[in-house]
Amino acid sequence: TTIGTIKLHEYLGDSWGILFSHPRDYTPVCTTELGRAAWTSPEFAKRNVKMIALSIDTIEDHRGWSKDILAYNNDETVTEMPFPIIADSQRKLAVELGMLDPEEKDQAGMPLTARCVFIFGPDKKLKLSVLYPATTGRNFDEILRVLDSLQLTARERVATPVDWRPGDRVMVPPSIPEEEAKSIFPLGVYTKDLPSGKKYLRYTPQP
Repeated sequence: TTIGTIKLHEYLGDSWGILFSHPRDYTPVCTTELGRAAWTSPEFAKRNVKMIALSIDTIEDHRGWSKDILAYNNDETVTEMPFPIIADSQRKLAVELGMLDPEEKDQAGMPLTARCVFIFGPDKKLKLSVLYPATTGRNFDEILRVLDSLQLTARERVATPVDWRPGDRVMVPPSIPEEEAKSIFPLGVYTKDLPSGKKYLRYTPQP
């Protein structure tokens, strides 16, 4: 990586982790993505998330490209990337982790790395994976929203509904009986009346 050889589990420690891959250095969409990742790195740090990127070029390319990424952000106060970038020039990790996009190829006809997002919990287990094609940039606001949901639902016995944002009401899972739900959620449980008569749409304020 750009900070030397690392062991991923040691690098993550007790933190959450996010690994995001990129098709190639010095490419337009990747530059905007890594610029956004660097810009939002304080938000990931607030959530105790360690970041690491991967691209299929060399360490030297990564270091040169990093200067372009920081220039794209127009922030002269930041002089180096706030997270390491893995050099996967032989595409070894991309193959092992299923990251290659068969539809998008480089000038030599080799498949490019797709835009993968892998989120790991402190237990080192994969909590979420999202695969974008090489031609579509990611939405880092959505990645932060998903992290907030993952961390909330890891702490509390709740689920987050469609378009949920931190502070919105959450849902009571069907696995929690009604009487138990009353004791777990002292702020109350609201059940929506439905034509079926089934009481599975239950909401409570976010714990």
